[in-house]
Amino acid sequence: MNSEIVNFFLAYIQHEKRCSDHTTTAYRNDMSQFSHYLANTYDFHHPQLADHQMIRSWVVSLSEAKLDSRSINRKVATLRSFYKFLLFKKIIDQDPMRKVVAMKTAKNIPTFVRESEMEMLLDQVEFPEDFEGVRDKLIMELLYGSGIRLSELIELEVKDIDFYQHTIKVLGKRNKERIVPIHANLSAQIKEYIEIRDREGFQHHLLIVSNKGEQGYPVMIQRIVKKYLSLVTSLTKKSPHVLRHSYATHLLNNGADLTAIKDLMGHTSLAATQVYTHNSMEKLKKIYEQAHPKA
Repeated sequence: MNSEIVNFFLAYIQHEKRCSDHTTTAYRNDMSQFSHYLANTYDFHHPQLADHQMIRSWVVSLSEAKLDSRSINRKVATLRSFYKFLLFKKIIDQDPMRKVVAMKTAKNIPTFVRESEMEMLLDQVEFPEDFEGVRDKLIMELLYGSGIRLSELIELEVKDIDFYQHTIKVLGKRNKERIVPIHANLSAQIKEYIEIRDREGFQHHLLIVSNKGEQGYPVMIQRIVKKYLSLVTSLTKKSPHVLRHSYATHLLNNGADLTAIKDLMGHTSLAATQVYTHNSMEKLKKIYEQAHPKA
């Protein structure tokens, strides 16, 4: 991949915009694919000078390769950020992305676990009483009880927990902090877990650790979530993000204000939160159909 300028952009994304390593890697991969396409198709080695026709043809090639529209739009968003950066740095004076339109995508309704299924999991399923069992249950309780992201859970530090106020301080996307309330029982569970963890000799500044006392990692959390959700739901998708969706949907179904849910989840705009209103509307429709004499 050319280029000093691309590397300059990636450094800006990582260090000045403070994007996560995961996001930076995605940007790097997108820029590499675009650069290779320009080189192979046009024998052109300066992505910063590409015009809108080159960009459009890349988008078409991605579509012809059967890449789904959401993935294509994510790559288009990378290029938007790239050329916006070039304009900001006065490396170019016209933005080729002005003539590039995002692809239409079908709206995905968030998948969520039913309240009764979560109650069964957390109140009736027996978790082992050893360190691993206590930790695994805490992971499920935290993801569902606070709506935090997988990455936020992994980075959660013991010092971020306020046992008096029953809150946790979460470091979200772009290093944005937010305070999330948790229920008193969850505070007590965290205390119990820390005591057991420390007795095992697994002292760590991070809350969630592996069976070896090291920092928890994504695959470990995903396996735990899938294992226990499999006991109560037949959903195809059983991930930490499904628990986050469940948290938001259940709050909304029980009367929580949409703006409050936005703040709890760390969304930057209300539009990201409004996707959950569809699930609530489906519930209202069912109630209407069951209860109204003319339905």
